[in-house]
Amino acid sequence: MAGWELFVASAPDLARAVHARLTATKHHVVATLRADGSPRVSGTEVQFHERDLWMGSMGGSRKADDLRQDPRFALHANPGDASMEGGDAKLSGRAIEITDPGVITRWLEGRELPPGPFHLFRVDLEQVTLTRVHPAGDRLVIETWHPGRLITVVERT
Repeated sequence: MAGWELFVASAPDLARAVHARLTATKHHVVATLRADGSPRVSGTEVQFHERDLWMGSMGGSRKADDLRQDPRFALHANPGDASMEGGDAKLSGRAIEITDPGVITRWLEGRELPPGPFHLFRVDLEQVTLTRVHPAGDRLVIETWHPGRLITVVERT
């Protein structure tokens, strides 16, 4: 697994495009696994801080319970309108809960304090995929990154 910084270092163009999708809108969708192994989808927000990608959650939320039980997740960036401009970004990996008060204090610097208790998770990436419409408009271009591998590019008509 890899943090956001490794993703940027090994795939800078793809990382810029995915960063743009994650920051274009505030709300995204995350899939987690319930204790019984069935999937759950929830709304989420992500933030970039200290060269990492972070997710937060309200204290005691089902999403946080899921991630504490099994840290695997899949995140779908809000694709925006129907144009697919900028592409459709999907990430998967593990969400590592951060409980160190010093790290949480640094993360909170310059941010509005959440209205109540919260959980903070740093994202470790296992896969990042960006799907875009080719400039010719006749096919999809799917770029996928995994830590330690070359980016794969697939075109589909």
